Amino acid sequence: MVEFLTNPVVVTILLTIAGAGIVLELFTAKFGIAGLIGILALILFFYGHFQAGLAGFGTLILFVAGILLIFLEFFLPGAIAGTLGFTALLLSLFLAGQDALQMGVSILIAIAVSIFIFFLMIKTFGKRLVLFNKMVLSDSARKEDGYVSNINRTDLLGMEGRALTILRPSGTIVINNERVDAVTEGGFIEKNAQVKVVKVEGVRIVVREVQ
Repeated sequence: MVEFLTNPVVVTILLTIAGAGIVLELFTAKFGIAGLIGILALILFFYGHFQAGLAGFGTLILFVAGILLIFLEFFLPGAIAGTLGFTALLLSLFLAGQDALQMGVSILIAIAVSIFIFFLMIKTFGKRLVLFNKMVLSDSARKEDGYVSNINRTDLLGMEGRALTILRPSGTIVINNERVDAVTEGGFIEKNAQVKVVKVEGVRIVVREVQ
């Protein structure tokens, strides 16, 4: 069993399964089967190398710490725990390997397959990252939800009132006993002149004198 688990081909397969499981977990809200399979593949990898005397307790502690940090990433804000966990896992893999070059090749193959699965999930299946959504503000302040940057007075469009002050070109008008700041289309309008709202642009009320 130990000889089988430390075989370079088997090592590559185990690391690829582990990488694929971690990638698939990025698209799930909670820890699921994909992540469990990935962790089991890593456990088999370290079990074989530990029994073969290639990995010591320090390597195992680093591996366990990496797993715990990645698991904590599902509950903590930011990506610090996940980044540290991934780094710890990567370092523990190199420390456990008998041949650094062979281990590097196996890790590169696992990473390449994981990247392929990552883009496959996004481009082909239209999946969205769930794990890192908490890092991004995805909510939008929509008018339908009651969020407005300013009051839009489109209700005044077409209404007539009286110039409370001289408009040159800005001033104050009165519509239905309500004082409203307004501007003309460019000319002057005398005080007490009859005006009509011809355009509303947010809080900018444009009026024209009624002849």
